[in-house]
Amino acid sequence: MNDTTELNESGAAGDNEPNPTAQDFQVSHPGNINADVLQNISVSLAIEVGRAQIKIKDLMRLTQGSVVELDRIAGEPLDLLVNNTVVAQGEVVLVNDRYGIRLTRVVPSTERLKSL
Repeated sequence: MNDTTELNESGAAGDNEPNPTAQDFQVSHPGNINADVLQNISVSLAIEVGRAQIKIKDLMRLTQGSVVELDRIAGEPLDLLVNNTVVAQGEVVLVNDRYGIRLTRVVPSTERLKSL
């Protein structure tokens, strides 16, 4: 039995498939992306109530019932984030016994692009 593999002209093992050309690797301009394809991509949303920064020693002391003070004032709009980018703000609502958010402001796309 022969354990050698035949190599094509470029030195790679192959099964007579044509070598890729530069055209195979060209990326079309982002403006040419089909909107229908993008509209079916799922993204994860997150609602941010607020943030806090504490020392590790204080973090280690947290127990059930501990209260962590956040940087937001009560009644201030919450942020709706996609991939850690704020895309809108709103207020908490109940929808069939579940939390939801009523949008009060949508961040213009030009402003969102600046944060990238």
